[in-house]
Amino acid sequence: MFQKLLARIGETFGRRGLPYMVIGGQAVLLYGEPRLTRDIDITLGLGADRIDEILYIAEELSLRPIPKDIKDFVRQTMVLPSIDDVTGIRVDFVFSFTPYEMEAIGRARKIVINGQGVRFASPEDLIIHKIFAGRLRDIEDVRTVLLKNSGIDIPYIKNWLKEFDSASDEKNFLKTFEGILG
Repeated sequence: MFQKLLARIGETFGRRGLPYMVIGGQAVLLYGEPRLTRDIDITLGLGADRIDEILYIAEELSLRPIPKDIKDFVRQTMVLPSIDDVTGIRVDFVFSFTPYEMEAIGRARKIVINGQGVRFASPEDLIIHKIFAGRLRDIEDVRTVLLKNSGIDIPYIKNWLKEFDSASDEKNFLKTFEGILG
């Protein structure tokens, strides 16, 4: 079910030339350990001003937006949650056009699923997203991705986490990552 939907997403965004990458649990399945995930998280290299275009794509993919007041919800959260009513799979489209997200999307890896290229966040960018989220499950995902993938670009990760620390009151992203590294 997930593979068919991921392939359709890859085909649709690829055909339109829209910048995106799969993050979250689906990327963890690719780079880490198998685990239960009930959704697909897609980071878009687009601002929320492109909501109409994404709503059209969601309809094309047979995805139903979940919020009642869609545009207001997206303006407040920068996320368009949607669901495939047939499979029950939730797809969250995350609007973002920050310098970091644009670089991460540019670094995304094309993985062939059901004969279709689908762009997944690199292991490094998945780790950054997981450190930023910071839940216990995310920290465990980071450990697994680090163990299962050789050649991780640690300086790239540290550089971006340092950047996020400089923009944050908490300033603990780099410290968290260094704690995982040991």
